[in-house]
Amino acid sequence: MDIFVQIVVAAISSGTPLLFATLGGILIERSGIIQLGAEGLMLMGAVIACMTYLNTGNLALALMAACAISAVLGVVHAFMCVTLRANQIVSGLALTLFGTGLSAYLGKSITGQPVAGAVPKVNLNFLENVPVIGGIFAHLDILTWFSFILVIVLHLYIHRTSWGLHLRAIGDNPPTADVMGIRVQTFRYGYIVIGSMLIGLAGADLLMVYSPTWIEGMTAGRGWIAVALIIFARWNPIRALFCAYFFGALDTIGFRIQLIGSEIPSYFLKMIPYIVTILVLMFLGWRNRNKPSGSPESLGIPYIREQRF
Repeated sequence: MDIFVQIVVAAISSGTPLLFATLGGILIERSGIIQLGAEGLMLMGAVIACMTYLNTGNLALALMAACAISAVLGVVHAFMCVTLRANQIVSGLALTLFGTGLSAYLGKSITGQPVAGAVPKVNLNFLENVPVIGGIFAHLDILTWFSFILVIVLHLYIHRTSWGLHLRAIGDNPPTADVMGIRVQTFRYGYIVIGSMLIGLAGADLLMVYSPTWIEGMTAGRGWIAVALIIFARWNPIRALFCAYFFGALDTIGFRIQLIGSEIPSYFLKMIPYIVTILVLMFLGWRNRNKPSGSPESLGIPYIREQRF
């Protein structure tokens, strides 16, 4: 049982950055804009959070800085995709390449400097004596609890509020939404910026909780896994929670296999989450080949307003 609890705790720690990035991507893609820049946004969020914390020692400022730089990059992506109606895939890939290169340059001076203990834990001592649950939830960090709350809030927002109905409308049928008085471009700008901030927060969480030292390219493809998780979760925040922790568990299991002295090369063990990602995508594509994908109907299609009032 102790091993099970340890694996679950490690899966939550590894999966929380994926969860933040997936939730941000869901918001963006629900509005009808493809987001392939998650890798670059996560790296920029991580390096800026690290630089800010090392210079100020203030966690709140570090998180705000990560969100701010991601918001700026989100505005660039929104301007390209919404205003200029550029190819959304190309814009997202450019964002990833830009973020990867700039983060590597900015992070040269802080490589290897630790930021361990930056994020405080929420100690629920009354849960310590509860079997299994106490071992899992008694000492989680504050960002993990925030991710739990965020999942619930976004799920209720998307499926239970009029604003969420507007979000789904501009993602499925923007011309109709525009006729109904919903400002499609304004809403898309807003959701792209907010979603980008969540992805930047994912990078900050990755650095300050899971791997508390800046290393060039430290996301190691997690941004791309987040893109796949959006599809696995069918653009639903609740499903995103379970998908993120499932892949966090895969990452953890590979690490555990190394600890027990397995002769399997570590490079192959690190490939486990990515191999499973490809296999699951293939399986879902085959299983749902004759069913609706669940994606927003206007995803990736630029909206051109024919008449301005």
